[in-house]
Amino acid sequence: MTETTITAQVAAHVASAAAIALPPEVAQKAQLHLLDTLAAIISGTRLKAGRKAMAFIQGQTGPAQSCVPGTPILTTAIDAAFAAAMAAHADETDDSHLGGRFHPGCAVVPAALAVADHRRRSGAELLRAVACGYDIGARATIALGFSGPRSGTHSTHCLGANFGAAAAAGALAGLTPAQAEHLLSYATQQASGIAYWQRDSEHVEKAFDFGGMGARNGVFGALFVASGASGCTGSLTGPFSYLSAFGENPDPEALAAGLGSRFEIMAASIKKWCVGSPIQAALDSVMALIASDGLTAADVVALRAIMPDDRLTIVDNRDMPDVCLQHLLALALVDGELSFASTHDKGRMQDPRVLDLREKITAIPSPELTEARPARQAIIEIDTKDGRHLRHRTFAVLGTPDNPMRPEEVEAKARDLIAPVLGADQTGRLIEAVRDIERLADVRDLRPLLMTDGAA
Repeated sequence: MTETTITAQVAAHVASAAAIALPPEVAQKAQLHLLDTLAAIISGTRLKAGRKAMAFIQGQTGPAQSCVPGTPILTTAIDAAFAAAMAAHADETDDSHLGGRFHPGCAVVPAALAVADHRRRSGAELLRAVACGYDIGARATIALGFSGPRSGTHSTHCLGANFGAAAAAGALAGLTPAQAEHLLSYATQQASGIAYWQRDSEHVEKAFDFGGMGARNGVFGALFVASGASGCTGSLTGPFSYLSAFGENPDPEALAAGLGSRFEIMAASIKKWCVGSPIQAALDSVMALIASDGLTAADVVALRAIMPDDRLTIVDNRDMPDVCLQHLLALALVDGELSFASTHDKGRMQDPRVLDLREKITAIPSPELTEARPARQAIIEIDTKDGRHLRHRTFAVLGTPDNPMRPEEVEAKARDLIAPVLGADQTGRLIEAVRDIERLADVRDLRPLLMTDGAA
């Protein structure tokens, strides 16, 4: 395949994606990621990034094209996608894709949902567009050939979201292959993002970088091209292209390799714990020791958390509760469990019992765990007052492709996040509707289940 045809091949895939049935196992995985992201959106509307986004779009004007889940708001498709994406990554609840180094759901699902609602597409088409977004978003970052998490000039979390959302929106906007190629040109021009988001202590700009920016850009590009706007061809490869601007060791073939047969949503992870991804394995290990040895906070003399050295800095003694390794390990031992509410309670960071236990925790960076596969392993070692030396190594984190969560586990997580906003009855009906999403004739029929205050 020549480089000049790669963009055209990606565009053709985007243009046809909504019409092509997914294999059953891919459709089920996509349905779970759809539900998981809806839960992140709805719960995130009550967090700071979500609240700021809702307040902003309510000051804008425009036709009521799409709904914002978890609110009574009807607004333009662009604003609905932006606000829902901000809420989806208002914390660390949403999914991730390790190979693509981005969080696909928080940008892809809001973009797809907004356009599907606006254009009254079917549930099956929505699901296919979501899968398409994961496919294109992951390939867009993998093709850059970054040698390490911090080797690129731009953040993969922003770039993957940008192209994933554009592809998902484009798949539902009724574009021809030529128009989809023009959409990719707009996606290339809007590609941005630098990794100083790691300094964000309020998770507002980070929500924009990971979700809101990509969803907004993708829906804008898809609807602008669908309205008749033209763009350039061949934007992804060659001179003056996406890969030439952003790539470290670019691999043009990776942009289109396996499209239609290798589905990147199968490589995506759903989090058991609503906390930063590098902490998942450590929590799995602590909870395993609580279950197997009856461990409590009172038993602990010393705790050593051995972590991959390339990820530890992201979660080491952070000032936000849901991304602080030491706080969450101490909290889990003090409470014997973790919930969405407890992991987001900043006041618990001053709990004397939690602070006392944090003094006994040492985080140890490990080059060996950075290289270990499956990735993101962790080891917890605990010395107890009665002389025991406990150790647990999590090899495959719960929720990853190597240890996937069962559908009932994903639904239980969703219920915990959604019910405080929508109520138990509406939450149950929404979960049932998403479970049966492929039979839904019109995505707009979800509005009464997604929105608050009986709006529809």
